Amino acid sequence: MPFEFRHYLRFTLTCVAAASLAISFDVPLPAQELVAASSSSLDSTLPDSPGTIVQAASQSGQATPDPQTPATPDGTAPQGPQQTKRILGIMPNFSAVSANTKLPPMSPREKNRLAARNSFDYSSFLIAGVQAGFALNGNSYPEFGHGAVGYGRYYWHTLADTANENFLVSGIYPTIFRQDPRFYTLGHGGAGKRAFYAATRVLVTRQDSGSEMFNFSEIIGSGSAAGISSLYYPTKYRTWTKVGQKWLTSCLIDGANFTFKEFWPDINHAIFHTK
Repeated sequence: MPFEFRHYLRFTLTCVAAASLAISFDVPLPAQELVAASSSSLDSTLPDSPGTIVQAASQSGQATPDPQTPATPDGTAPQGPQQTKRILGIMPNFSAVSANTKLPPMSPREKNRLAARNSFDYSSFLIAGVQAGFALNGNSYPEFGHGAVGYGRYYWHTLADTANENFLVSGIYPTIFRQDPRFYTLGHGGAGKRAFYAATRVLVTRQDSGSEMFNFSEIIGSGSAAGISSLYYPTKYRTWTKVGQKWLTSCLIDGANFTFKEFWPDINHAIFHTK
């Protein structure tokens, strides 16, 4: 293995290990400390029970908001077709947020929980099985062999690739860079505008503060995942060219996924007549 490539892998693994330790010990980040301080100041102003709020609202003639309905920036419930937790009742869609929905920032634990949910959902094992079948049929890696043994090798490699990228792109790096790993649906404008918005989310994302910034989590995360995955593939694939191809492919697939998620509420509403 060339020295430069070993250096790249060593650097990547060091970053991942350091981030994992920080998350495991639940090290508070500056943003978390600010949120905690704000929460403690708010607690002192809250009433002892919800009944106090209801009583005060009824006396003033104002309606109380429904805590189960996500709020939009203008304080109203989201309008139009909504995102579902699953696509076609099978594929996970846990990170998609309906248009005009405002959500609080995620904690490091929540980000990694989201990554774990996407990696180990029952559908992930089904999808990996299908992908392994196509790879086996196409003889993508001749070194894996054929038959049941070859299929098994394709299968566990596919599962490892999925979990590897999910944790880096949705959990570890969003924690390091304080970015939101969720996909926020645009939901308005022409089809071209919405498709461009969704496809460019691999380059642009939201910070925990809500402002936009370069998507370090996606670009560095998918690149790190491609580098790490080369460790458990045959030696001939441990080259800059092969890793770069896998990196680019991951980004293109994620861009296509974002684009499909942008239009999924409309497709779901048109075909299945759901809200």
